Amino acid sequence: MSTTTFPRPGTSMAVAIHPACLGLYCGRTVLAVNGSVETYGDCGVCPRGQRTDENKICRECVGSPDRYDWLYLGFMAMLPLVLHWFFIEWYSGKKSSSALLQHITALLECSVAAIVTLLVSDPVGSLHIRSCKVKKLSDWYTMLYNPSPDYITTVHCTHEAVYPLYTIVFIYYAFCLVLMMLLRPLLVKKIACGLGKSDRFKSIYAALYFFPVLTVLQAVGGGLLYYAFPYIILVLSLVTLAVYMSASEVESFKDLLVRKKRLVVLVSHWLLHAYGIISISKLDKLEQDLPLLALVPAPALFYVLTAKYTEPSRILSEGGNGH
Repeated sequence: MSTTTFPRPGTSMAVAIHPACLGLYCGRTVLAVNGSVETYGDCGVCPRGQRTDENKICRECVGSPDRYDWLYLGFMAMLPLVLHWFFIEWYSGKKSSSALLQHITALLECSVAAIVTLLVSDPVGSLHIRSCKVKKLSDWYTMLYNPSPDYITTVHCTHEAVYPLYTIVFIYYAFCLVLMMLLRPLLVKKIACGLGKSDRFKSIYAALYFFPVLTVLQAVGGGLLYYAFPYIILVLSLVTLAVYMSASEVESFKDLLVRKKRLVVLVSHWLLHAYGIISISKLDKLEQDLPLLALVPAPALFYVLTAKYTEPSRILSEGGNGH
């Protein structure tokens, strides 16, 4: 079989390699290095923690996640926490004395799960992780690009080209679920005595439903979420803020300050707005991107200033006077 000579990455030494493999993600693993010559295996799937280079050779991922990667992981980490808080508030009813402790417990669970997930990831015992650079959407769906040279036999080259951004989310969700099952039932049983026996564990039951949904969402749409999550954050935070302010009948700034709960919800949405703006801009140019954060309070201000003009009773009364 003929060979082609290429320089080894990072050196000027020549390397003899076999002709390139078929498919986008099939590669040859490095079996041995003898001086300036590397010996390769057959075309196939790259081991975990490696992806193919431009010469279709499996190379170890030695980079670190960039800012956008960390923002994506932060978004995926926030999803279960926000859902926990929503269902805790939803099922706590008027007995809100126990809700605060449940909110804090949910935050503790997700925080510990995130730290443990980073510690068990490569390199083990460190909060830093090594990763492969995401180059395009297809990197998330390598199972769709297994080549069939003779249209009969399929060469399976499915591997995690975006290591570890795909699987680390599943590990995090698993730790969240385990910690919730260990901590939350004991806490709820002690502090939620004001609720009925069937109501006190409903927030936990809800988590048992939404964790599988989040897992399927990451498995199927992880790549799409990676590119779309900044816009998802902005749209959902705007919609939920408008719905909450409408349901709470907020018509002025005074209405927002009357209750601490409303102020907490408002500030939480502002933080989500800021997170979405930072994710879109990536803060590559601070002098241009930081002023965009001044837009964070704009949706709430717009709602308060225009709420009185959209009051249904006022519209109906003016319509009746017109007739």
